[in-house]
Amino acid sequence: MPPDTSVLLLTLPIVAPAAVAGGYAVTGWRPATAWAGLLSPGAILACAAALATDVPGHGPRSAYGGLLRADALAVWILLGVGTVGALACAAAPAHLAGERAGGHADQGSTQRFGVLVHLFLAAMALATLTANLGVLWVAVEATTIVTAFLVGHRRTRAGVEAAWKYVVICSAGIALAFLGTVLVYYAARHAGISEAEALDWPTLLANADRLDERTVRLGAALALLGFGAKAGLVPLHAWLPDAHSQAPAPVSALMSGVLLAVAFTAVLRYKLIADAALGTHFARSMLLWTALLTLTVATALLLGQRDYKRLLAYSSMEHMSLITLAAAVGSRLAVSALLLHMAGHGLAKGVAFCSSGHILHLTRTTRIGRVRGLLARAPALGGAFGLAVLALLALPPFSLFASELAIARAGFDSPLGWAVVVALVLVLASFAAITARTARMLLGPRPDGAAAPARAGFAVWAPPAAGLAVCAALGITIQPLNELLAAAARIGGH
Repeated sequence: MPPDTSVLLLTLPIVAPAAVAGGYAVTGWRPATAWAGLLSPGAILACAAALATDVPGHGPRSAYGGLLRADALAVWILLGVGTVGALACAAAPAHLAGERAGGHADQGSTQRFGVLVHLFLAAMALATLTANLGVLWVAVEATTIVTAFLVGHRRTRAGVEAAWKYVVICSAGIALAFLGTVLVYYAARHAGISEAEALDWPTLLANADRLDERTVRLGAALALLGFGAKAGLVPLHAWLPDAHSQAPAPVSALMSGVLLAVAFTAVLRYKLIADAALGTHFARSMLLWTALLTLTVATALLLGQRDYKRLLAYSSMEHMSLITLAAAVGSRLAVSALLLHMAGHGLAKGVAFCSSGHILHLTRTTRIGRVRGLLARAPALGGAFGLAVLALLALPPFSLFASELAIARAGFDSPLGWAVVVALVLVLASFAAITARTARMLLGPRPDGAAAPARAGFAVWAPPAAGLAVCAALGITIQPLNELLAAAARIGGH
C-alpha cells in the first residue's frame, strides 16, 4: 500500500466525523441533513474494511511518524466503531423525531446532538488508531467531555445528575490512567528510550525487558484501573447505569456498544506491556479478580432491577466482565473470543438500546412493570428488542454464543478453570433475571386503552434488522474476517 494511501486511511476515520460535526454546527439538524450523519461512520467503516484486507497480510500501517498506526487489533476495533456508529446514526433521525414530538428536544438541542455524536466518533477513532499512549489518554478523556453533554441531553434533573456523576467518576479514573502513563514514560526514559518514542506502544513492547519492574508494576496497575473505569469495571463502575439510562438511545448504543470496547483496548495494550516486562502473573491476577467482582456486582443488581434501560446497562457490565476474564486467560483462543465477543455485544447492545428509545416514546416509561404486551402492541419493535435480548443471552445463531463458548473452552484449558465455573454460575443467574424481566415486557395481550402505534417506518425497523443480521452472520461464520481476527489474536495472546 503506498504511503499516501496509508495516510488517507488512517486520517479519514478521524477527520470525517469532525467534518460532519462542523457541518452540523453550521447548518443545524434538519430533515434534509439528518441522514448526512451516515457519512461519518460510513467513512470509518470503509477505511477499516480497506485496512482489514491489507493489514493481516502486509503488517501494520502507520502515518505521521508512527503517531497513527493500524495493526490488526486496531482495525478490528475500528470495524466495530464504524458498524455500531452506522447503526446509531441511522437510528438517530427517528429517535430525535420522537423526542421533538414528545417535547423533550428543540432545534438547538438536536443540533448539539449532531455535533457531539460525531465528535464522539472522531475521539473513539483517534483512541483506536493512535500508537502513542499519551494521545490515547487524551482521546479517551475527550470521549468523557463530549459524552457528558450527551448524557444530560434532556436537561432533566436525573440526566444532569447522571452527567455529573459520569464526569466525576470517569475523571477520577482518567486521572489514575494519566499517572500510570506518566510512570510508564518515566520507566521508558530511564531505560534509555528516546523522548520521542517513550510513549510509543510498539517501542515500549519491544523494549519491555529493559523497563524498571517496580515502576511498570505501579504504572500498569494505575492504567488498568483508570481505563477500566471507562470500560465499566469495578471499582469505578457506578457511572455506567446512570449514564446509559439517561443518555439518548443512540448515544447509549455507542457508549455501550463501542466506547467500552475502545477503553478496554487501552487496558489490553497496557496488559501486554506488563506481561512483557513482569511476566503474565501480575496482570492476570488483577484482571481475574476485577472480572469476577464486576460480574458479581452486575448479577446482584440485575436480580433486583426494575428499569429496562438500567437492565441493559448492567448487562454491559456482565459482558465486559466476561471479556476481562478472557483477557486474564490470555491465550490466543481467549483473545480471539474476547474480540468476537466485543463485536457481537456491540451489535446486540446497539440494537437493544436503539429499540429501548422507541419503547420509551411508545410507553412514556422506563419501568419494566409498566410495559406489557409489547409484541402484541408493536410487533416490529417488540421483535427487534426481543431478538436483541436473545443475542445478549448468547443464544444461537448470534455470535455471542460462539464467543462465550470459546471463552469457556479457553478458560478450561488454562489454570483458571475454577474461575470459569464461578463465572458460569453468575452468568446463569443473570440469564434468569434478564429473561424474566424482558418476558414480562414482551408477552401478554395489548394493555386495555393502549393505542396502537403508527406503522413502523423504514428508519425505525431497518437499523435494528441490519444489526441483528450482522450479529447472526458473525455467529454462523467468521470466514471473511478470519485472517484479521487471527492476526489480532497473535498481538494480544500468548
